[in-house]
Amino acid sequence: MGKIVDIHIPDLGADKDVDLIEVMVEVGDEVEVEDGLITLETEKASMDVPTTQAGVIKEILVKVGDKVNSGDIIARVEVQGEADSEPAKEEAKEVPAPAVASSTPSKKEPTNVEVNANAKEIKGQVLVVGAGPGGYSAAFRCADLGLDTVLVERHPTLGGVCLNVGCIPSKALLHVAKVIDEAAHIEHAGIKFSKPEIDLPSVAAYKSGVVKKLTDGLSAMAKMRKVTVVQGVAKFIDKNTVIVDHTDKEGEQTKVSFDNCIVAAGSQSSKMGFIPHEDPRIWDSTNALEVKEVPKRLLVMGGGIIGLEMATVYQRLGSQIDVVVRGPQVMTGTDKDIVKVYTKANEKKFNFMFKTQTQAIIPKQEGIYVEFKGENAPAEPQTYDAVLVAMGRTPNGLNLGLENTGVEVDEKGFIAVDNQMRTNVPHIYAIGDIIGQPMLAHKAVHEGHVAAEVIAGHKVFFEPKQIPGIAYTFPEIATAGMSEIEAKEAGINYEVASFPWSASGRALASDVSETGMTKLIFDKDTEQLIGGSLVGENAGELLGEISLALEMDCDAEDIGLTIHAHPTLHESVGMCAEIFHGSITDLPNKKAVKKK
Repeated sequence: MGKIVDIHIPDLGADKDVDLIEVMVEVGDEVEVEDGLITLETEKASMDVPTTQAGVIKEILVKVGDKVNSGDIIARVEVQGEADSEPAKEEAKEVPAPAVASSTPSKKEPTNVEVNANAKEIKGQVLVVGAGPGGYSAAFRCADLGLDTVLVERHPTLGGVCLNVGCIPSKALLHVAKVIDEAAHIEHAGIKFSKPEIDLPSVAAYKSGVVKKLTDGLSAMAKMRKVTVVQGVAKFIDKNTVIVDHTDKEGEQTKVSFDNCIVAAGSQSSKMGFIPHEDPRIWDSTNALEVKEVPKRLLVMGGGIIGLEMATVYQRLGSQIDVVVRGPQVMTGTDKDIVKVYTKANEKKFNFMFKTQTQAIIPKQEGIYVEFKGENAPAEPQTYDAVLVAMGRTPNGLNLGLENTGVEVDEKGFIAVDNQMRTNVPHIYAIGDIIGQPMLAHKAVHEGHVAAEVIAGHKVFFEPKQIPGIAYTFPEIATAGMSEIEAKEAGINYEVASFPWSASGRALASDVSETGMTKLIFDKDTEQLIGGSLVGENAGELLGEISLALEMDCDAEDIGLTIHAHPTLHESVGMCAEIFHGSITDLPNKKAVKKK
């Protein structure tokens, strides 16, 4: 008998109670190093956890549906060697997951970076690598604080993924989809429109026009602030120098030396080995946003925000949509009662295949053949005109030459930082997607401000009490603070107060009462607000009050005694507080004094 070795969940950093959605092995299976054991899913990404030991699976200690944490034992593997009476601790390095906290560093050795003899040389007090929302905000804040700032961006426009091929263009397309949706829906109120004629080039032009207005504005602000913008791909030569290969002038380079650096290089769509990404009918989110065609039948792989937003757009443009989700619901980590409202509103628009996954994707001339396995898998392969892969994002930390600086980058490409955004190299900072979840533009912006102000000598820290998240689906889902799931697992004595929009005059008048709900979570001992969720029309626009209340440590009385305008959707936030406080008059009051 060989030695028995425990295989553990790797460092998940800030993520806790992560959903286990697939077990890939069985007892008795032989595995090689890097073979997948299980699949975990967070809100925006799924990841396979491989074994770090080759051998035979002797025991599996987890199952589908479990919520797991860093260090939990996945399985016990028998490896070749002397027999042990007790399971040995795993000696091989663990594979880390997306995290802000430190995890196993990459073993990448320093590399030589080619520098042309005629490379131009410039110097800045601060270098910012990457001009997404976090990067340009950091650069502009540095400039406003009097620091000579250089901003390197590979693309011809500032704004990064969010502005150019993410948040902004998707919202432009969702606006188009919303108009189509409302025109079709208003018929029961006596207004009839003919079937819309969709001019795709004009739709794409509208989207691009929105993006251009914003990118032009950023370019103007960079000039106004005297930020030096260099277009190209940055590679670190050492801890105080990068070489930039220009993407606008082939063969030209610029060497940039710096006193301090902020790495804001973002992330890219994750690639999965079994998917033929080279086929133009296999899309990522960037391809989907081009709206070059409306596929008759579209498969969306993944039940996260990106996939569902694009599914919403293409369904309204005329596509038949299948959504395959490994877990039991879309938007993992969001409370079931909130997701239930969304799912019910869309169950006739999308074909949801829960607890199902793709087994094979085979491009053929007549379409993309897809085989499924799982609880709701079709018996036969299905044919699609396009497949959108929306299975999370991968950080760009391994593509920058950071091994030449001493900055610790884990094997997934994430950089560990402290609450002042410093890496282990004190004058190099990192922000945004590249430091871990949640991968959100507004989080990166605030991190960028902190990094800039720390460099300028201010005593500031990134210590948010909440980071809001919004899915711009129909209906929208918006969350801030703790979910009910998190409150329960943290052992908090909490109480939920929910207000159905069916009792809202504004929701009824606007015909959105059946797809809306506001939910607040209070600590019963302190009566303090600890979390909130909304589902419904413009839910994202209603989240600001909840976010502010969380940051200001408001209790139910603070919120309930704030006079909210009537009739509005946001007064539902105040009514939730009244429900908790026992002063609600717009619904039956469960806390009313019982009359004899």
